[in-house]
Amino acid sequence: MRRHTITPRPDWQATVEEQGVIYPLTRYPDDSLRPYWDESAYYSFSLPEVEALEEVVEELHGMCLAAAEHIVERKRFADLGITDPRVAEKVAESWHRRSEQPSIYGRFDLHYDGSGPAKLLEYNADTPTSLVEAASAQWFWMEDRFPGADQWNSLHERLVDAWKRQAALLPPGAPVHFAHSAGDELGEDLMTVAYLRETAEQAGLETEAISMEDIGWDRLSGRFVDKRLRFIRSCFKLYPWEWLTTDRFGRNVMDTLDNGGSTGSTLWIEPAWKMLLSNKALLAVAWELDPGHPNLLPAYLDGPRDLAATSGYVAKPLLGREGAGITVHEPGDPATPRDEACCYQELAPLPDFDGNRVVLGAWVVEDEAAGLGIRESSGLITDAYARFLPHVIL
Repeated sequence: MRRHTITPRPDWQATVEEQGVIYPLTRYPDDSLRPYWDESAYYSFSLPEVEALEEVVEELHGMCLAAAEHIVERKRFADLGITDPRVAEKVAESWHRRSEQPSIYGRFDLHYDGSGPAKLLEYNADTPTSLVEAASAQWFWMEDRFPGADQWNSLHERLVDAWKRQAALLPPGAPVHFAHSAGDELGEDLMTVAYLRETAEQAGLETEAISMEDIGWDRLSGRFVDKRLRFIRSCFKLYPWEWLTTDRFGRNVMDTLDNGGSTGSTLWIEPAWKMLLSNKALLAVAWELDPGHPNLLPAYLDGPRDLAATSGYVAKPLLGREGAGITVHEPGDPATPRDEACCYQELAPLPDFDGNRVVLGAWVVEDEAAGLGIRESSGLITDAYARFLPHVIL
């Protein structure tokens, strides 16, 4: 794994916008605009390195599924902050019926510097973004700058194939609705959903776009409907389950949750059992089940324990995106558990490449490793100001 500097293409911004990255720039607090899509540098990997990382990702995916199984069997939903018995019941039912419910993709965030084993930082299993730039824009960048090279990137083909394989699980005779929140000012959620909708259409599915705010509730029939008052039988939503279950229509979601193909129900993609994987408590459960695993970091739910005195730790809220609420505690800092529920994970400072802190985003489609996206930040937390950089296999 190496970082290389390179001159960006003269028309890079217009090029990536045409390829779906409609947010190539990030506005900073000083009101300046700086690249989010950053092709002034790139990363290279060897083929054996990528093959080893693929094996790690698929092993981690299996370990996370085992941890989810443990949570359901031991009824440890409260450890995930799921305290509503009805929600816990529906999540458990969804887990037991997971073979009947489409589950398309997820993204592991990994600590890796090319020398030691990759370490799991977190699993974005419900609403992962940075998909368009990973699947599309960086592939076309490689074709422009390194024709004939290769890339860890089979995302597009695997997504289309996943929709084809799972089409039989979808309610027949109705389009799959693809929903994002209209409150997404940046446009990242919109383009992620639009891209996934495109892969579903290439798989032969009928689709319909809608915003979450335009999903209606028909009181007479007890069903969710779109703006044309059509019953929403299935819906891919880039909208966290913790929001969906707690907002105004959360009880209606639970009442009509399709955990068994019943008439009048709605099949949500990703399914409700993804709440087990998208929660940072999973990191602590995985460590509890397999302490000392070379691809895991020590993690606890009751406090930092001895991490405060030894390695330092990172306190992560159980739910959140873009690094929100994460705090970093160096070795020797007082062990101060926070009021909100957190996962306390060993501090593994992100690898430093020329002053840039890097995290690998390794994608899975269904149960298989499918590609890589790389983000850089200036500090130890990969936040909303992180930059996306392409990569090649050399």
